[in-house]
Amino acid sequence: MTETGSSSPRHMIASAFVAFAAFGSFWGVWGASVPRVQQQAGITDGELGLALLFVGAGALPAMLLAGRALDRWGLRVAALVIAALGATGVGLALSAVNLASLPIGLAVVGAASGAADVAINAVAGRAEKVTGRPVISWAHGIFSSLVVIGSLTTGLAAAASLPLAVPFMGVAVLSVVAGVSMLKALPAGVAVQGHDGIGATVSSPRARSRIVPLVLIGLLGALAFASENAHQSWSAVFAHNQLDSGMGLSAVAPAVFAGTVAITRFATSGLQATHAHVVLLAGALAAAAGAALIAAAGTLVMAALGLAVAAAGTAVLFPTLVGIVSRNVDEQHRGRATSVVTSVSYLGFLLGPVYVGLWADVVGLRGAMLAVAALGIGLLVLTPALLRFSGFGEPDRHGEAVPAGSDGRHRARM
Repeated sequence: MTETGSSSPRHMIASAFVAFAAFGSFWGVWGASVPRVQQQAGITDGELGLALLFVGAGALPAMLLAGRALDRWGLRVAALVIAALGATGVGLALSAVNLASLPIGLAVVGAASGAADVAINAVAGRAEKVTGRPVISWAHGIFSSLVVIGSLTTGLAAAASLPLAVPFMGVAVLSVVAGVSMLKALPAGVAVQGHDGIGATVSSPRARSRIVPLVLIGLLGALAFASENAHQSWSAVFAHNQLDSGMGLSAVAPAVFAGTVAITRFATSGLQATHAHVVLLAGALAAAAGAALIAAAGTLVMAALGLAVAAAGTAVLFPTLVGIVSRNVDEQHRGRATSVVTSVSYLGFLLGPVYVGLWADVVGLRGAMLAVAALGIGLLVLTPALLRFSGFGEPDRHGEAVPAGSDGRHRARM
């Protein structure tokens, strides 16, 4: 059935931005709340590490299911998912009182956040395709900004001895606002081909939705996220252990990284789609160079400079990949396409910190930073080949991918 409703591109963009703000605030609050959650549950570091695996266990299947739900029932599914996200955080804060209850709460949080991740990226991709504006980069910039704000706000709440659930309640309110905004902004029903305008998109020979090409793009996203979360998770530890920074100064490191990511995404949002290939290569090179600079850093200032370079590089990678896919996907397969790319990429997010830890045990933390630099080099080498093999090749003058085959048809079509 055709999408119906009185939505406008402007309202769709605004709803996507509010949703990403809610998503970013959730993860900012969660990241800053982990020590208090551990204390409330009364568990050891090892037990916490095992419990955190349940976030991924809940997220990955939910991501795949969310994509199918979006294609089956329309983008308004995103409104329900984002509205529910904040409630899961409140539930976790109230129920995580021991080792038995914490994994259950984390699995629910993972499922809600994974589904929300796919859903809001699908909405942002739709808005960008309809309007031709850089919605995805701006949305991810808003996400990164709210991660910083959420973290700092949660720190203040903890310093004021407010209950653990209070910051999550704030996120819950914002999540409901985002859900209501999205419900009003998005058209009802599902898209069909053959109509112009916001209700549906015109069928194009460049449309694609088959799994293998999307998995290849997801592999690039996994390398990008592995680098990003490696720095986000280990930068404070590096500053404290390798540079003898105090706990206060060490905490500045992840804030520098997240802040630079946000600024970079806003600053590069105006780049045209025709530059996507160059942006990916430049981002991979900067990610590698930044990690190498961190490995060689002898002072906190030098490490912060390396973090800024690495952050600027990783910041552009995933939004650019999502944008490439979004511009070249059939509307009726947008949910599944987004879910495949996001799910494969999310594996890198989960494994990045583990990758650093394994290397650190063998060659030390500085050597592990060189291993992170190797991820950037790998991305630099693999990007041209995987874009070509996937069919998402160099963009043409209209910003769409040049067909992979000489007959003008993409091999990635379903």
